[in-house]
Formats: sequence, C-alpha cells, structure tokens
Amino acid sequence: MQRSSSLGRAGPFIAAPLAMTLVLGVCVSAAGAQLEDAVRVREKANGESAESQKRIDGLSERTADLTEEYRTVTAQIDALRVYVGQLETIVATQKQEIETVRDEIENVTVVGRQITPLMLRMIESLEQFVALDVPFLPIERSERLTELRDIMARADVSDSEKYRRLLEAYQIENEYGRTIEAYRGELEIDDSARVVDYLRIGRIALYYQTLDGQSIGVWDSDREGWETLDGGHRSAIRQGIRVARKETAPDLLRLPIQAATAAEVVK
Repeated sequence: MQRSSSLGRAGPFIAAPLAMTLVLGVCVSAAGAQLEDAVRVREKANGESAESQKRIDGLSERTADLTEEYRTVTAQIDALRVYVGQLETIVATQKQEIETVRDEIENVTVVGRQITPLMLRMIESLEQFVALDVPFLPIERSERLTELRDIMARADVSDSEKYRRLLEAYQIENEYGRTIEAYRGELEIDDSARVVDYLRIGRIALYYQTLDGQSIGVWDSDREGWETLDGGHRSAIRQGIRVARKETAPDLLRLPIQAATAAEVVK
C-alpha cells in the first residue's frame, strides 16, 4: 500500500515535462509557421521590388529614348527654321527678279514697237542702195532682200533675230566695197544670152568677158548699161579674173575705171 502511494505521488512530476515538451513543440511549430510566412512575405516583397525595378528601368530607358528623340526633333526643327529662312530669302529675291523681268518685258515691248519701223526703213534703204549700185550678183542680192522682207512678216522670229539678219545683210554689202571677186553668170549680148565671167573690183568697176575671150566690156553707171571694150584690155581682165580666183598672185592691173561722180542723196 505504501508503494502505491509512492507511485501516486511521482505521477505529476512525470506529466509536467511532457506538457512542457508539448507546449514547446507547439511554440516551435508556431514560430516555424511564422518564419515561413515571413520568408514568403519577404520573397513576395523581393519579387515585387524586382518587378518595380524592371518597370523603373523600362521607364528610365523610355525616358532616355524620348529625350534623345526630343533632341533629334529639336535639331530638325532648328534646321527647318534655317531652311525656311533661306527659302524666304530666295523667294524674296525671286519676287524682285520677277518684277525686273516684267519691267524688261514691258521695255522690250516698247523697244519692239520702236525698232520694227526702224528695221523696215533700213530694208527700204538697202533696197534702194542695191538698185542704184553696180549690178553685180543681182540674183543673190535680190534673194537676200526678199528673205529679209519675209522674216519681218514672220511672228515666230524674234525682233533680235530679225535685227541680226538685217545687220548681217548690211555687213555683206559693206564687204563688197573692199573685195575683188570673179563669178560666172549670164549676160545678154547682141540680143542673145551668153555665159560670161564677171570681174568685180570693189564697187568701183564691174567687167565681163565671154568664155572664148573674144568679147569684153565694163559697166557704165552713167548710162546704166554695158560698154564694150577693145581687145587691148583683154589680157588685164583675164589676169584680174585669175587674181580674184586666187589662181595667181596679186598684180598691178591696168583697167579702165569710170571717173567718180557726186553721190546722190536718196530720201
């Protein structure tokens, strides 16, 4: 009976450590759970922080791109402003040139109205001059005057071109006065057409010689007709034709020349 009493007294002391162990286990389990929760919270926070950092990095890169794009666009705008300013200067200059051209066109129109009558008078004077001149190259000179008349009536030929052609005709006529020339053509002799060689010495003398050399003559401006020459001038005329054709060196020619007379003023 006493042993039983002893065991009954020891039972509470044994139960106490077990209870403490159980409490400790529960506490450890709760602490572990809290630790795991804390770790998960920390991991979640770290994940969210990484995502935030990625978003921040993305925004930073986008901001850098936008900044670079802004700088590029700003530079382009500055360049466009310079270009537009240059264009405005060019446009202003072109407007001035347009006004100048308009003034010139108006002046050309006025000059055209003034120069056309002048050119017509010049052609008339040239026609009168040719009609009164020694009758050399009659077909060529007549065709040149006809061409001038035709050109004056054409609307597709500018006034400057008409004036150039007119001055060219005057220049050709002027050259005749200081050159020597030989050419072949027809001449009516004794009521029959004969082929002859003409010799022109400037504008002071015009001779002819038939191809057989038997007939020679000189133009008489006073009588406005041909005067037959004697055979004594045949050799000189033949020599003059050879000189004009550059078949022989220039030489002194003894030929009859009509005395100069007072020039008639044509009005």
